[in-house]
Formats: sequence, structure tokens, C-alpha cells
Amino acid sequence: MISAIHDFDFHFGRWRTENQRMREPLVGCTDWEAFDATWTCRPILDGRGNIGELVAPWRDGFVGVSLRLYDAAADRWSLYWASNLPGVLEPPAQPVHGRFAGGVGTFVGRELYRGAAVLVRYVWSDITARTATWEQAFSGDGGATWEANWRMRMTRLGSP
Repeated sequence: MISAIHDFDFHFGRWRTENQRMREPLVGCTDWEAFDATWTCRPILDGRGNIGELVAPWRDGFVGVSLRLYDAAADRWSLYWASNLPGVLEPPAQPVHGRFAGGVGTFVGRELYRGAAVLVRYVWSDITARTATWEQAFSGDGGATWEANWRMRMTRLGSP
């Protein structure tokens, strides 16, 4: 479905993000840290992908990059992440794939967390021209339960 290449068009531009991140996922932790950041997203590959950069003063200067690519044959997005902490494109145990349905984007895959493969889920929701919400959750039990561990509430800076 070629129109699905426009799923992330809402995200192009510059955003202020209010982040909440769990300090220790999957160990029963209830301690969250909060930090603000700026997110900038732009299309690449003639609109068949996009790249976003998160810049925050958190941890003495955190920079993260999200690469999203649309596979028209499979009608799904593949998502990849890199940050300045390890300084490499973080290899997923299984690529994170998904799509938007009913205004909500859900993307699931396997990620290596502390040396173990866990399920990871990203959900995009509450999308308007000026706001959006993103949430990451892990599952250590094959998807039976999910623990949210990072939330971003975004507010657009400037015009859409």
C-alpha cells in the first residue's frame, strides 16, 4: 500500500519532547527519570524513509537517531536506533517492524537488553498536527505482559 509511505509525514519538523524513562526496566523498578529534549525528523529516500534525531542534556549530552524505512512489498516499516552512548547502530535481535492502523502505529521486534533478547514494542498515538506520543515497552515473557519504560510526549515547534 503505497500511501503507507506517508505514515510518518506527521512527524517531519522540529519537536520539543518531554521524556520519562524508567531507570531499570524488567526488574520491578518504579523509579522514573524525566528530561526534555528536541527532536528533528526529515524524509529520506524520496519519502520511503525518514530519519529523526533526539538531542538532550540528559546524561551530559545524549543524542539518538531513529532510522525508519518503508518496505512496500511487505507493507510495513522497519525501525532502527543508534545513540552516542555506544556509538553504533544497535543491532536488533530481530528487526522492529509494524504499521499504522486507526491512527495508532505499533511496531514489535526483539532487542538485546543487557545481553538477553527481549520483545520490544513502540507505540505512536495521540497524533495531531501539533502533538504526538511515543512509548517503548519491553516484555520478558514473550509478549504476555509489557512494561513501559520510555515515554515521549511531543509538542511541535513552529509550523507543521
